[in-house]
Amino acid sequence: MQRRAPLGGAEFAPETTFLNSASSGLLPARSAAALRAALDESASYGTMGRDYFGAATASRAAFARLVGVPAERVAVGSSVAVQSGFVAGSLPAGAEVLVPEGDFSSLVNPFAARPDLTLRTAPLEALADAVHPGTALVAFSAVQSVDGRIADLAAIRDAARAHGARTYLDATQAAGWLPLPAADFDFVVAGAFKWLLCPRGTTFMAFGGELGAGTPWPAAPHAGWVAGEDPGASNYGPIHPAATARRFDEPHAHYSYVGAERSLALIEELGVDAVHAHNTALAAHYRAGLAERGLAPVPAPGSAIVSTPGLTDAEHRLTEAGVRIAVRGGLLRASFHLYNSTDDVERLLSLLGPRPGR
Repeated sequence: MQRRAPLGGAEFAPETTFLNSASSGLLPARSAAALRAALDESASYGTMGRDYFGAATASRAAFARLVGVPAERVAVGSSVAVQSGFVAGSLPAGAEVLVPEGDFSSLVNPFAARPDLTLRTAPLEALADAVHPGTALVAFSAVQSVDGRIADLAAIRDAARAHGARTYLDATQAAGWLPLPAADFDFVVAGAFKWLLCPRGTTFMAFGGELGAGTPWPAAPHAGWVAGEDPGASNYGPIHPAATARRFDEPHAHYSYVGAERSLALIEELGVDAVHAHNTALAAHYRAGLAERGLAPVPAPGSAIVSTPGLTDAEHRLTEAGVRIAVRGGLLRASFHLYNSTDDVERLLSLLGPRPGR
């Protein structure tokens, strides 16, 4: 295999072998510097800074470019769970929501919390076939957090359209490394603190399909002053909602978006296609090394996440050796991103044990 150096140059100098981007990404140097400057600014100008909306506006536009939708179709927020609660609240009583078995709780639980909705599950690989005429919404992750399996986006989209169901795609484990056709789905959410390398508290919701373009926007019961057409005139009493997806904005965490602006700029500079090629090549190298050792990860072809049974007892040993990795669902989960290299893969494999005959 061609040896791969990290992407991003001087933006990253981790003291660990960091293989845990599926839990939380590393912050680029430029983002950390911007956060320090914003903290200093707050000592004189308050915690909203001198320009509360500037960083969020730039981040919104950058995310929109990364997923291929206009910026006016993107809202900024704080968490996937809040955005899922908004989507759940947009459904009428009695609506059926179809989700994959074992998908992430921030996506699924807001629908389960509404007793007047019917929540139905199906295996990820059978999700498209499980859509039927009574399904109102299909909610699913593009990439499964626990094991890296990638959903068949086109098949699920087409099945939902054929039965008149809307789609809600969670791109948290995909945005930043997996090219995504966000415009193909009605709702696309992404917690940006993983593969997009943003601070926690940065979340985006993109609206595709026909929402806002012929089909009325759903109500936004969580909307406050920032969601007004004129935020400066929206501090008191009911607001006049913005004409764009900004009507779904939350009052954002200023520091998070100061960092996000710089992090998203880095992803744009490198390009999602280049990051995808880098990450998947490293994951393929790791899978090949596991196979040489007689180990079989969960089948997840083309994923940057590799989860393997039978290795959970290695977590403590790896942590002591300075390798940041995760155990999820009884699987040792390694996730490879732009700051990783071939050397990181080989170090992990060597710590897991020699190949037979060595």
